[in-house]
Amino acid sequence: MALTARASKCNAVADQDGGSDKRTELIQWDDLDQEQQTGLLVEFGHYLDTLPPTCSMQTKNERFTAWLADRNIIYQGS
Repeated sequence: MALTARASKCNAVADQDGGSDKRTELIQWDDLDQEQQTGLLVEFGHYLDTLPPTCSMQTKNERFTAWLADRNIIYQGS
């Protein structure tokens, strides 16, 4: 599945001292292939079904950006 490929890019790396803090690689939206982007858009659509509808493009962009950020993906939409 495309999300599995995306997840493999997001390898968490333990701190040098072996502590429990983890850092995760951030991925640019544009670096994902079309199949990965499509899979994320479908998943996001299911998430949107749980939110109140909006006509505001700003709100839509903010929701998508925040949702992707939770997945360590950086989106710089219009």
